[in-house]
Amino acid sequence: MSSAFILALGAFFVLGAIGAPIALAMMVSAIGYLFATGQDVGLLAEQSLNGLFNSYVLLAVPLFILAANFMNAGTVSDRLLEFCVAIVGRFRGGLAQVNVVASLIFSGMSGSAIADAAGLGRVIIEMMCKHDRYPAGYAAAVTAASSVIGPIIPPSIPMILYALVSDTSIGYLFLGGILPGLILAAVMMVLNAWTARRRDFPRDEAVPLKAIPRITGRAFPALLLPVILLAGIYGGAVTPTEAAAVAAAYALLLAAVFYRSLTLSEFITLVRDGARSTSVVGLIIASALVFNYVVANENIPNIVAAHLAHIQMSPLLFLLLINVLFLLLGCLFDATTLLLIVVPLFLPAARELGIDLVHFGVIITINIMLGLITPPYGVLLFVINGVTGIPLKDIIREIWPFIGVILLALLFMVIVPDSVLWLPRQFGYLG
Repeated sequence: MSSAFILALGAFFVLGAIGAPIALAMMVSAIGYLFATGQDVGLLAEQSLNGLFNSYVLLAVPLFILAANFMNAGTVSDRLLEFCVAIVGRFRGGLAQVNVVASLIFSGMSGSAIADAAGLGRVIIEMMCKHDRYPAGYAAAVTAASSVIGPIIPPSIPMILYALVSDTSIGYLFLGGILPGLILAAVMMVLNAWTARRRDFPRDEAVPLKAIPRITGRAFPALLLPVILLAGIYGGAVTPTEAAAVAAAYALLLAAVFYRSLTLSEFITLVRDGARSTSVVGLIIASALVFNYVVANENIPNIVAAHLAHIQMSPLLFLLLINVLFLLLGCLFDATTLLLIVVPLFLPAARELGIDLVHFGVIITINIMLGLITPPYGVLLFVINGVTGIPLKDIIREIWPFIGVILLALLFMVIVPDSVLWLPRQFGYLG
């Protein structure tokens, strides 16, 4: 590494340590590198604008954000929650199971863990804590852990960003996330069932069987959204980016016309919130594109790949070490930064070792999402603490068993690539 690059890295970490926004830290360190190497500072604008305007796939990000906002509006998410309560709420610790199932369903609409936790998750926490039926910390921990499923089940904003840097098919990445998402939901539900018996959580009043068809009918239009998305993408009718537009339009149609739960003022507020969220992601992406130029100019990815090839590391050992690295980094940095800055460093090495990039992308996504709930800096823990007021220490005390079962499921997916790749191969993937 050149002294200019070391200077840029130092500036990045110092700015991050004093609390500067990640986008600003990357941009300032990249400018320092360009000055130090005598390059034209105009490269800053060229790299960021070309990267943003030439990437059609990035249009999916604001559209999926809008879709999540519309689904959170009015009675759409309420009907989905009512459906989940009717299906699994009758068991001991049923509301904890409802939490997982609701996240599983809602993840097929939002693609965002934070949207899941701050929207539907907040409602379920209030239900669980009512009349002290569940400890508040446990309710928050279940919500945080189940929200991790959101960006793994398609659609997935992190997978879109991974596809951007790895040139991997978004369609196959989405397919690769379905089985892992179901596996994560299954292990969390098993843990919930065991915990409910051990701690004698209450049985909630069962919804009469004769009422289930009516409740399902009320939620059916919302439940159709993931089906429409996946059928459209894998049936060849739409691209993933076009599917994001379909998702946003369908969610708006449901909230405003079918359920009549969205007013004009609420619509304007939701669009404004979507624009604000998109601008934050856009700034990070733009600054990451510039920083990636700096990394590429230093030839860091090829150096890493050559070094790993020289020490003859096995693919399994490489994946295990990458898991540990991203679990640690996920505690400190947000998902967008890791996907756009750190992941490209290891892609050449993964290719060199013969690791399938769809498998690699899904594993990386799970690692980064797990970092969102890993103390002490898990972002989702702070989000739930902020929207519910539940003390952070109570959430952290209850989150560890969920982290444990997710790690076990992740290890299984690393060792058994078919747990990720089986479904894409059924649709023609040759990896």
